[in-house]
Order: sequence, then C-alpha cells, then structure tokens
Amino acid sequence: MDQSENYWSQRLESMRLRRDKINSRYNSWKKDTLNPWNKSSRNITEERRNSSDIILREVYTEEDLSNNIDQELGMPGTYPFTRGIYPNMYRGKLWTMRMFSGFGTPEDTNRRLKYLISHGETGLSIAFDMPTLYGLDCDSKRSDGEVGKCGVSVSSLKDMEVIFRGIDLGKVSTSMTINAPAIVLTAMYFALAQKKHVPLENVAGTVQADILKEYIAQKEWIYPPEAHLRMIRDMMTFCTKNAPKYNYISISGYHIREAGSSAVQELAFTLADGFYYIDMGIEAGLDVDRFAPRLSFFFNSSINFFEEIAKMRAARRIWATVLKEKYGAKKERSLLMRFHTQTSGYTLTWQQPMNNIVRTTIEAMAAVLGGTQSLHTNSYDEAWALPSDNAVKVALRTQQIIAEESGLADVIDPLGGSYYVEWLTDQMEEKAFEYFDRIERMGGILNAIKSGYLQKEIAATSYKRQIRLEKGEEVMVGANKYVEDEHPISILRISRKAQDMQLKRLRDIKRTRDTAKVTRSLDRLRKAMEDPDENLLPFMIDAVKAYATLEEITNIGREIYGGWKEPVIV
Repeated sequence: MDQSENYWSQRLESMRLRRDKINSRYNSWKKDTLNPWNKSSRNITEERRNSSDIILREVYTEEDLSNNIDQELGMPGTYPFTRGIYPNMYRGKLWTMRMFSGFGTPEDTNRRLKYLISHGETGLSIAFDMPTLYGLDCDSKRSDGEVGKCGVSVSSLKDMEVIFRGIDLGKVSTSMTINAPAIVLTAMYFALAQKKHVPLENVAGTVQADILKEYIAQKEWIYPPEAHLRMIRDMMTFCTKNAPKYNYISISGYHIREAGSSAVQELAFTLADGFYYIDMGIEAGLDVDRFAPRLSFFFNSSINFFEEIAKMRAARRIWATVLKEKYGAKKERSLLMRFHTQTSGYTLTWQQPMNNIVRTTIEAMAAVLGGTQSLHTNSYDEAWALPSDNAVKVALRTQQIIAEESGLADVIDPLGGSYYVEWLTDQMEEKAFEYFDRIERMGGILNAIKSGYLQKEIAATSYKRQIRLEKGEEVMVGANKYVEDEHPISILRISRKAQDMQLKRLRDIKRTRDTAKVTRSLDRLRKAMEDPDENLLPFMIDAVKAYATLEEITNIGREIYGGWKEPVIV
C-alpha cells in the first residue's frame, strides 16, 4: 500500500491541472451565436445545476475531453474499467434482475419469491422487517405492531427454513438487505445451506452488512461502531477462506442517497467506506488480492439521467485506480467494481402513482447505461406500501423490456466518448476526491462519522432540495406541478395475523428446542465475543443451528459492547 502522507491531495492536484484549460471553441460560440440568439428571442437562460451542485453549460465540445481521454476510458474489460468491467458486458450476459422481496410471514415471502422466479427473476433479494433489522425477536415489546410490515420477520433459523422452502440454495444467488445483525443472518443462511447439504464453497449471494452507512444515513445500528466493524472483519476472514462465492459486504450508497445526499456525496461517502473496509482487511492480515474481489457495491439510480450514468462510470474508475495505486493490488479482479443498483425510492410520489412507472424506467435505463451488474426496479405503489403482486410484476417487466426490446444491451457503453458524459464523469471524479481529501484531513471516515460531519453534509443537501421543491424551483410532476385530485389505488396490507403467526412459531421453537444445547452454544459465543481475536461466525452458526434466536444472540453483544448515540448535529 502506498504510504505517502496524502495520496488524495496528490491525485486531486493532478485532476485540477487536467481540468484547467481554456475552452476557446465554447467561449467563441457563446459570444458570437448563443448570446445574440438569446437577446433577440428574449429567452431566459437561467443557470442550470444538477443534484451535486455542478453548474451545467449549454453544450460541450471536444475541448472538454481530457488530453488523456483514451487512457482514462480504456476499452470494456480493461483498466481503468470506465467503460465496464467485462469485455462483452450485456452482449454476453444480461444483468441480474432482482426484485426486492420480503414481507409478512416467511410463508408470504416464500410465495413471493416463487412467484417472481416463475416470471423470470434471475436473483433473489430479501428485505427484513424493522424488528429484525434491529436484532429483535417478534415477541419483543419493541416489535409490537411492526412484525412483517416493512419486510419479512425472522427470529430464528426456522423462519429462514420456511423462506427458502423448495428453493435450491446451490442454484440461486440471494441478496439479503440487513446490516447491524448481518453476521447472525449470514450464520442462519450458512446453517440452512449445510442442512440442505449445499457446501459453503457453492453458496452464492450477498449480505449488505455495511454498518458505516448505517451511522451515516440509515440509523439502524445495535452496538458502537468498533463492535460492528469487528463482526464485519470476522465475516471477511471467514468467507474469504470458506465461502468464496459469497459477498460478505455490499458497500451501500443507496441509503446515503435516500437520506438526501447528492450524487457526488453518494459516490464519495460510499467509496470512502469501501476504502476503510480495504484498510480493515489488510490490518486483519489478509492479502488485498485475496479479499478485495469479494467486495461489492450498491448504488442508487435517481432521476437525473446523465448524472447517474456519470456517477457509475466515475465509481469504477476511482475504485480501480485507487486499488492499484494506493493499495498495490496486482490481480485484475481486485480492481473490478461490481455493483448492484436500485432505482430511487425518494423520487417516487404517492400522488399520481402511475407516474412512478415512468420514473423507474428512466432510472433503470441510467443504471444499464452506467454498467450495473444487477438491478432492482421499484414498484409504482411503493410510496404507499410494500409492492403488490401486480406492481412488482410491472417493475420486473420494465427490466425485461429494457433488456429484450430497447437495444440498450446491444452495444457496450454506448455513451462512451460523449462530450457531456465524459466531462461530467471527470467532474464527479474530481469532486469525490475533494471529499476523500477532506475526510483524510479529519482523521478518516470514523472520525468524520463520530463528529457528525458526513451527516451534516447530507442534511444540508436534503434541506436545500426540499426548499427548492416547496418554491417550485424543482419540479415533481403530480406533486408540485400538474396536480389533480387523487383516486385511491389497491395496495398490499399486512394483516395482524402475520404477527400472531410469528409469535406462535417462536413459542413453538422455544418449547421444543434443546434448551441445554442453546445455553451451551450461547455461552461459547459469549466467550468468543469477549476475545477480540476470536472469529465469531463459527460460534454464530452453532448457536443458530441450536435454534438460539436472533435477539438472544444480539443481547449478548448488547451486554458486552453497550449501545451508541450519534452526535448532535448543529
């Protein structure tokens, strides 16, 4: 790894030198052609900015391209992977189509998964309810009224067994969107695979596990940062050695964006988290070329079409460049940024919800043109509730139409070389490095989180956008412009019966399990948690196999590590 005092400052300076050149052709055109036209036609040429506050000119020319454009672009499947990480991209294999599933009881979710598989879904994606996200069982007082509401309820391995009933874990790739108790849910998934006689080396999938973005944006943690990071380290080392097809962390910008960040902030804060996890793996004694290929990313695709495409292209280039230059990665797979994309939730409106189909289509197209490896399209009714069967099918069909009818998958990086796209990609990259440099000067990403700096940056951006919406300076069709009377739509409603069913299942498990075996497994886990050098995942697997519950396991950590409160942001 490059030990130079400030790698980020050096890279940033080279970018600024590259940028600082006179665009004589544009200036001449503006003086001789555009300004006289605007004056005679009385057009109002207000300044345009994107979500990242980048000022956009009317037009871009060849002079806006870098002098090293061929080197910075490369070819698909070659360093620095600006044009895509695989030589043939979608001409060889389409992106994985994942629809966010998970609601109510495990039986409900099992039916939804099989429904989506029958309609052509190529990867499973599981959402969990709020109690599960916080490491609570369904019978906790804090869980009352929330069981199954925003995802599927999981309290023990028995719930996982029902979710995947009739599904071959050796033939599917499963993504689980869970963070604070990610190590416990991973243990359940591995234990289930072993019960189904699927070797861990054949288990494919991803667990989100990105705790840093929880402190930055989503706010669902259990312990102080250091305790959660230790658990990620343990997952990293265990999976590197035992589950080579399993991505033990999906470094997530999605929730950073949903919290109100700009595209640049999503890009910069997500990659800063990623670089921290690289540092952590190296400090754990792992070779960067052994564990870096298993890191994956998760981005938001929002409504500003070209900004999103540029963000994803810049992300690939930054990751490859930094892994090679700063961390000394030698293998090509270490340099490849593989990422999942989900269309934006915060752009969806409860008003005129059918408009959301159009928004999702635009955002999905941006993700495909940005080179995503898998894609989730939101459903038109998600501003109201979890998606209904019909809405989720429309969302899946949206991807299939893009893949099979639009021609977007026929050519690799069809916007590569566009004056505007390449200029905007450079801008995104430079502004991300400005944030990297600032975070480094603050003492790193943990200090930036604990001081509240990143949270404050996002809050300020979100507030500015809300003011623009309220003033009508930014348009949301059907919400603050072209408004009309609303007609109710049919939505998915989670019955109280879901909670009752889950409570009964949990009572049955506790009544019939081997209590002594549970106690022994939890005692061993407690001793492992008290030893900072012990890997927790094998002990977690033993505990969940004994049907120790999610909360019984997380409560041990609560006793040992305590909790955490974020700083007051002023």
